[in-house]
Amino acid sequence: MTASKAEKKFNFGEAYQELEQIIGWFEREEVDLDEGLKKFERGLALAQKCKERLKEVENKVVEIKAKFGEIDGAANE
Repeated sequence: MTASKAEKKFNFGEAYQELEQIIGWFEREEVDLDEGLKKFERGLALAQKCKERLKEVENKVVEIKAKFGEIDGAANE
C-alpha cells in the first residue's frame, strides 16, 4: 500500500478514539516506561494526522463558503 492510499484511508474518528485510549492508558497509576514511550510517540503521530485532516476540512469549508458567497453576490447584482 502506498503512502497516498494510506492517507486516503485515514479515519479521523478511529484515530481520535485511539488517542483517547492512549490517554486513558497514561491515566492509570502504573505505567511501563518503555511502553509509555511507544504510546507517546504513537499519540503524537495520531494527533498530527488529526490536525492535518482538520486543516484540510477547514480549507474545504472556506472553499465552499467562497463558492456560495460568489453565487450570492451574483444574485444580488
